[in-house]
Amino acid sequence: MLYEDRLKKRHTAKQNPQHWYRTIDRVNHVLVSKRKLYIPDIKLHINPVLDEGQTYPHHNLYFVYSDQWDTEVLGGLLMSAIGQFFVECYGVRMRGGYFRFQAQYLRRIRVPKFQDITPAQAASLIDAFRRRDVALATRIALDIYRIQEYMMLLT
Repeated sequence: MLYEDRLKKRHTAKQNPQHWYRTIDRVNHVLVSKRKLYIPDIKLHINPVLDEGQTYPHHNLYFVYSDQWDTEVLGGLLMSAIGQFFVECYGVRMRGGYFRFQAQYLRRIRVPKFQDITPAQAASLIDAFRRRDVALATRIALDIYRIQEYMMLLT
């Protein structure tokens, strides 16, 4: 093999010489076939991208999947200004204004139960996600989170 000698010098390979070829990170083969959203680690704005179950996530690329949510509906909700707001509240802002979209920050994004989203809202979020329309996704997210309703109560 081309890089066998270099790989065998790694600490993990020395600890387990018969498995010198293994990756440092654990590989979960089930993830390949799952529909999932990829989110780059460092970006100005949250930008989930759909994988139909054909690839495996690697370094600096976080993934989100759900057995309860339609992946594109979730993608629309995450790409909204509400999804961005959660990350800005919890996440780290780096030089240049870029954010880290790491797992610990993505886990803190609160989403409603999927069954509480109407079919019309779901269809609009899918449309917004496919067209990369953040403004539409935000309008639907504001409605789902009932933010406009709460704002009216405060005034």
